[in-house]
Amino acid sequence: MKKLILLSSLSVFLINCNKKAESPAPETAQTDTTAASEKVIDTLTAKSFCYMGVTGKDSVFVSFDENLGTITGKMATKNSEKDSNKGELYGFKSGDTLKLTYEFASEGKSGNKNDIYFLQTKDGLSEGIGNRDPETGTKYADEKKIKYTGGRILKATDCALVAKALQ
Repeated sequence: MKKLILLSSLSVFLINCNKKAESPAPETAQTDTTAASEKVIDTLTAKSFCYMGVTGKDSVFVSFDENLGTITGKMATKNSEKDSNKGELYGFKSGDTLKLTYEFASEGKSGNKNDIYFLQTKDGLSEGIGNRDPETGTKYADEKKIKYTGGRILKATDCALVAKALQ
């Protein structure tokens, strides 16, 4: 019986010695090729836009910064037959519509305010045309009835040219 136990123990020992120790395959760190090749888009920094529109002998210059949907900028209208105006724009972006307030000086009088809406497209800006509130005369009576055809069309242009016109 001792021989049987000894022989069994020896055979188990020899069988285990012949087995190679299984070690887990080392994990290689794989780089995510899609993450490395994707372009990083900065959505937090303010973006600057510049536009110019010419109708006959009249010109409009607009420059604004957009930061997380908030708009601040400047606008100047240079008219050939009547007084020109220059002022500040502020407001917000709602979808592809810029809902702005234009605070400007005209005819030597500052503190004038008008709401002005633009539809922003890949080609430029289209000014919204609509009836004004009879009480204020500065705000649109009904935002849903604003049409973006027939108004001034502004095309994207070089910001250096617009900055020069806004001085």
